[in-house]
Amino acid sequence: VQLQAFGGGLVQVGGSLRLSCAASGFTSDEYAIGWFRQAPGKEREGVSCMTSRDGMTYYADSVKGRFTISSDNAKKTVYLQMNSLKPEDTAVYYCAADQSLSVSAEQGRYDYWGQGTLVTVSS
Repeated sequence: VQLQAFGGGLVQVGGSLRLSCAASGFTSDEYAIGWFRQAPGKEREGVSCMTSRDGMTYYADSVKGRFTISSDNAKKTVYLQMNSLKPEDTAVYYCAADQSLSVSAEQGRYDYWGQGTLVTVSS
C-alpha cells in the first residue's frame, strides 16, 4: 500500500486548505485512513479518521467544527478540509491507513504511512 499526501502550504490565520491522501495497493475496498500531525517540538497526534465502507468519522476535539474529512472511494482518495485555521494547526500532516473497519486515533494501529505535507498558519 502506498499513500501520497499533498496539499499543504502557507496560509493566514482564518484561512483554509484542503489536504489530499491518495492511496493505492489496497487488497480490498475496506480500509480506514487517518490524518495525523506533528507540530515542532511536539508528539504526533491524531486529527481525523474515516472508514471507507460506512463513512464512520473521528475528529480530535481540537479540530471539531473546523476540519472535515471526506473521501472519493472510486479514486481511493481521502480529503481533509481545514477551515478557520489557527497558528496551533501548524504542523506536518501525515496520512496513514490500515484495512480496518473502525476509526481510531491510535497511531500504532496503522500499517501504512505517507510522507508528510507541511501546513503553516501565519499570524
